[in-house]
Amino acid sequence: MKKSSYMDEVKRILTLVGDPNQVTTRGGQPFFFLQVGKEMGFFTSGLELKPEKLQIERIFWNIWSLLTTGQKGGFQYSDFFLNRLIMQGELSEHSLDLISYFPLLPPGKWTKNWKVSYYIDATLMQNFKDYGLASKISKKIQKKALKQECNHYLLAQRIICRSRWAATSVINDYGVSPNKVHVVLPGASIDENIINKVGMNPSPPLTPLRLGFIGMDWKRKRLPFLLKVAEVLEKRGISVEVVVIGPDRQDLPSHHLMKPVGFINKQKQMEEFIKLVQSFHFGCLFSSVEGQGQSILESLRLGVPVLGANASGIPDGVPEGLGFLFALDSPPAVVADVLQFLVENPSMYYSLRQRVTACAEQFSWKKTVINFINLWQGSENFLYDKIAAN
Repeated sequence: MKKSSYMDEVKRILTLVGDPNQVTTRGGQPFFFLQVGKEMGFFTSGLELKPEKLQIERIFWNIWSLLTTGQKGGFQYSDFFLNRLIMQGELSEHSLDLISYFPLLPPGKWTKNWKVSYYIDATLMQNFKDYGLASKISKKIQKKALKQECNHYLLAQRIICRSRWAATSVINDYGVSPNKVHVVLPGASIDENIINKVGMNPSPPLTPLRLGFIGMDWKRKRLPFLLKVAEVLEKRGISVEVVVIGPDRQDLPSHHLMKPVGFINKQKQMEEFIKLVQSFHFGCLFSSVEGQGQSILESLRLGVPVLGANASGIPDGVPEGLGFLFALDSPPAVVADVLQFLVENPSMYYSLRQRVTACAEQFSWKKTVINFINLWQGSENFLYDKIAAN
């Protein structure tokens, strides 16, 4: 896509707590957003911030907090941390268009020459309440962080959410006008060049049935539930295995149907990652709470149907006809029923997989960046209330 004159007017910078120039940051999502955005003329650069350089300050801050409040934790929400972190980026006071992954960056009052927008998977209120982080952070820190977050949303140009779940919180919990709240699905954090090199895998044999799980936080993502689904299938005489990417073997519960492969470094093992995910018959994400669900997008981008919980931000990443969503209280047998039917009717499964393959490119970062460009140019809005009404 050719750069427009509008794109050249200001420097557009991506920022977060971390370095978006590194593929290892946050599972690679900011990295691919930035790289594709630069290629398409949307981003100028990404702000190189290194929170690990503030580890000593974190220790002393927590000690001080413990002595003065009786609680520790929440350093990443403190003014001290945020101001020290943003100083690493050496931002000028000239015209800048900042897109931030973190609602407290940039901190404090912005210069009048800055325009700030946010791209979030969850609000801090959702992080504190739904993700359970409130128990680890003092109420004083929470209150201050929520107040600053609210101020930032009200001052921001746009708040772009990765799901309606997050957008609903921005509007209802923070009182932000729906006119400035948008929903844009992120892309899959996968190298498109290697996808083109490897190609798709449209018809892997259905024996054994391979259920894929990706994620370090296996308890919140409900790996034990998926293992129970596999147990039901095994009792019904169906050969099945649960392939787990992410956690070390010793950190996982022992189970005879589980095949843990450990962490895969996308910087060095992207082709291996792609081929392994393509060997899944379903990518699975039954999280109790999930801002968006990157693993779902990775499966769909690689032509793999998905199974997931109909909760939080997961449904927005699963268009109708590309997978199956289940209520959080669904028993394992209900999921197993669907899988058994597809195993016994392979033509139905392969038809489903072909549908996913046919529209896999809509889960690329190129599609996301096109949506951002259209939004910035005013040629299209992705308003929350429009999307919620559909």
